[in-house]
Amino acid sequence: MPGMNSGQNPASTILVTAFRSALLRQSVIVALIFLLLFIAWGATRTAVFGVPSGPGTPGGSSAARLMRAWREPRARRLLRIGFGILWLFDGILQAQPQMPGGLASQVIQPSADGSPSWVVHLVNWGANLWSYHPIAAAASSVWIQVGIGLWMIFAVRGWSIRLAALSGVAWGLIVWAFGESFGAIFAPGLTVLFGAPGGVLLYVVAGVLLALPERAWDGPRAGRLILGGSGAFFLGMALLQAWPGRGFWQGTLHGQPGSLAAMIESMAGTSQPHFLEVLVSGFANFTVSHGFAVNLVAVIALALIGAAMTVGALRSDARLALIAVIAATVFCLADWVLVEDLGFLGGLGTDPNNMIPLILLFIVGYLGIAPQPEPMLAPAAVTAPEADVPPRRFGVGVGLLRGFARVPVGVVAGLGALGVIVVGAAPMALASVDKNADLIVAESLAGSNSTPDILASNFTLTSQDGRKVALTSLRGKVVLLSFLDPVCTTDCPTMAQEMRLADTLLGSRASATELVAVVANPTYTSTAYTQAFDRQEDLEQVPNWLFLTGSLGQLDAVWHNYGIEVEDLPAGAMAAHNDLAFVISAKGVVQQEINDDPGPGTDATTSSFAGLLASSVEQSLGDGQ
Repeated sequence: MPGMNSGQNPASTILVTAFRSALLRQSVIVALIFLLLFIAWGATRTAVFGVPSGPGTPGGSSAARLMRAWREPRARRLLRIGFGILWLFDGILQAQPQMPGGLASQVIQPSADGSPSWVVHLVNWGANLWSYHPIAAAASSVWIQVGIGLWMIFAVRGWSIRLAALSGVAWGLIVWAFGESFGAIFAPGLTVLFGAPGGVLLYVVAGVLLALPERAWDGPRAGRLILGGSGAFFLGMALLQAWPGRGFWQGTLHGQPGSLAAMIESMAGTSQPHFLEVLVSGFANFTVSHGFAVNLVAVIALALIGAAMTVGALRSDARLALIAVIAATVFCLADWVLVEDLGFLGGLGTDPNNMIPLILLFIVGYLGIAPQPEPMLAPAAVTAPEADVPPRRFGVGVGLLRGFARVPVGVVAGLGALGVIVVGAAPMALASVDKNADLIVAESLAGSNSTPDILASNFTLTSQDGRKVALTSLRGKVVLLSFLDPVCTTDCPTMAQEMRLADTLLGSRASATELVAVVANPTYTSTAYTQAFDRQEDLEQVPNWLFLTGSLGQLDAVWHNYGIEVEDLPAGAMAAHNDLAFVISAKGVVQQEINDDPGPGTDATTSSFAGLLASSVEQSLGDGQ
C-alpha cells in the first residue's frame, strides 16, 4: 500500500551483509599490502646488506644514528600519536553496521538544518553521493580514516609525516564541509558546548601543525601558538554563549525547553547504556529548571579558561598554562559527558565530537611551553661502520633498491598505511562518477525477488489512446508490468519515473521491451485520467509505454490474477494498493515478481529501482525464455 515502506531501514540485513562482505574483502587486500611490503623490505635489506634488518646493518646503523641525532619533541609526539589514535577510532566507528543505510539521512542531511541554502545544497550533494553508493562510501570512509591514523602513528619525520598530515587535512576538510555542514558555523545556535566548530576541523588543525617544519617545534613557539589560539577561541565562544536572544539563558522558552536544555534532551534519547541515559536525562531536567545558572557557569568557565590560556601563552608561563589546561580538561570532560553524551553512541556516531580533540590540543600546547627534561642518553651501540662496506657504483634501479632497504620500519609501515588509504579512496572515486545508484539500495527496500516461472494470465484492456491491447499480442517482447493509480500523488508517479528511467538504461534493448501499466483505481478508470497521468509524468514520448484501463469488472479480474489488492481510501481520490512489478518473458512466462514500493522516493531510490527493473529485463532478454 502507498506509504507502507516509508523509508530505508539502516539495519537492513541486505545492506549490513553487503557492508560486512565489502569490509572483509578489503581487509584481505589491506593485510596483503602490509605483508608484501614487509617481505619486500626484508628481502631487499638481505640482498643489499647480506644480513637481516637490524641496528647492526649499514642501513640500520645509519637510521639509528639519525634517530639519536633528532629527538621528537614530546608535544609533537603527543599531537601525532593522539590524533592518529583518534583517526583510527573514527575509522572503527565508521564500520558500524548501520552506517551505509543511515548516515546520509539521519546524520549528514540533518546537520545542515538551519544553515544557508548554499550549505544545504552542498551537503545534499554529499548525502546523495552516499545514498547512491552506500556500501562503497561507507567502506571507503573506514579505510581512509584507518589509513590516516596508522600513517600518523608510524611516520615520525620527513616527507612521510608531512604527507600523512596533509592527507588528514584534505580528508578532514571534506568531512567538515560535506559531513558536518562546516560544523554548523553558519547555522543559528552556534556554541562550543554542542560541538562547534566541528570536531573534524580540530583534526585539520592538528594536521596543519604536524606538517610544519621540524624547526617550528624548537622552543616554545608552537606551544604558545596552540595555547594562544585556544584561548582566543574560548573567549570568542564565551561571548557567543553570553549573547542574549540565543536561547541559552532560559531553561524554558515559550513553554518549550531552551536551546541548551533541548540539545541535552535530544542526546538523552540516543541509544546508550542505562546509567548514562539517567545521568544525561537528569542534567537535562536540571538545565530546564536552572537554565540561567547553568549558562552562567559555562560563560564564566569559558571566559576564565580562555583568558588564562591567552595570558599563559603570551608570557610563556607554564604554571598558569598548566592550571588553565587542567581547568579546561575538567570543563570539556563534563560537557562531553553531560551535554554531548560522548558524541559517538547510538550506532551512527562518527567521532567523539569536539571535546576530546580540544583537550589533546590544550595538553600539546602546554607541553610545548613547559620545560622539557633533558633525555638520558644511553651509550651508543657498537655498530659496524658504514665505511666497512666497499663503495660501489650502482644503476638507478639498484640505487632505488638500496634506498628502500635503508628506510626505517616506520616508513615502511607508513607506506602500508598509504596503501590502506588507496584501498578506501579508489572505490569512492569510481562511485563519484557513476550517475546511477547501486542496485543494492532498491534490493534493501524490495527484498528478494520471487521467481514464479508460470504462464502470465492473459487480459485485454484499452490503451491510453483507445486501442484494444491483449497481453498475448505483446509476445516476442519482454513485458515490464506494473499497476498504477492515475490520480495518485505519492508512490505511483515515482514508480512511473522508475519505469521511464529503466527504459533509458536499457538503451537499444528498449525496442525489445514493452512497459505496461494497468490502472489500479476502481473509480477513475477512463482514458482521460491515463492520458493526464502520461502528460504529468512526461510519458507521452516513450514509444513502448502502455497505460491500460477497462471496465471495473475487467480490471478487477486482472488485479485478482496478479495479486493486486485495491481499495478506495475513505478521504480522497487515491486508491490504496500494493506495489508490485512483473517481468514477463518474450514467451509469456512470469519470470520475476518485484516489490516495487519506492520507499522514501529519493533520487537515489528512484535511480536504484530503475536499475533493478532494467537489470531484471536484461536478464529476461538474455535468458530468451
